[in-house]
Amino acid sequence: MPLTRILALAAPVIACLFVGSASGDALPYHARAMTSLGVELPVADRVLVKKAEHRLYLMRGSDVLRAYRVALGLNPAGPKERAGDFRTPEGNYRLARRNTRSDYFLSIQVSYPNEQDMKNARRNGWQPGGSIMIHGLPNDPRHAPDYYATQDWTDGCIAVTNADMVEIWMMTSDNVPIVIEP
Repeated sequence: MPLTRILALAAPVIACLFVGSASGDALPYHARAMTSLGVELPVADRVLVKKAEHRLYLMRGSDVLRAYRVALGLNPAGPKERAGDFRTPEGNYRLARRNTRSDYFLSIQVSYPNEQDMKNARRNGWQPGGSIMIHGLPNDPRHAPDYYATQDWTDGCIAVTNADMVEIWMMTSDNVPIVIEP
């Protein structure tokens, strides 16, 4: 099914409004997202990725709001140092921009390379690479579904299931910090 058709079907769920909780919940007005179906979701104030665990956590303060299994770059050990090394970065970044028309089911860009990554690449005469994203599955899969569920398969991105990507999309905003740990 083409991405435009999927997004058209998912639009009522993806389109969210930030609203306060009528239940007197302790989260402030801007800390809740409401889908058009009336499902209220908390909003993360940071994202934490633990590469060794293959997990992405949506955090609000010290609370884990959601946890997801992730696939990483084909060469996941160690930090990304240069273009083409197939590694997922390690460090402090931000969620930079969203793309509904990527080659994958939704994508949110990570602000790699940061200043430290640029200095390291320059010192070694390398290009640092870029276009690191959190994204769903490929729109044009080249492998069986089990492959994507069990292997590290990206060029250095952080991949989740499409259903998980919808939740991450709805529960984060641009400029939210993302920490990627070894």
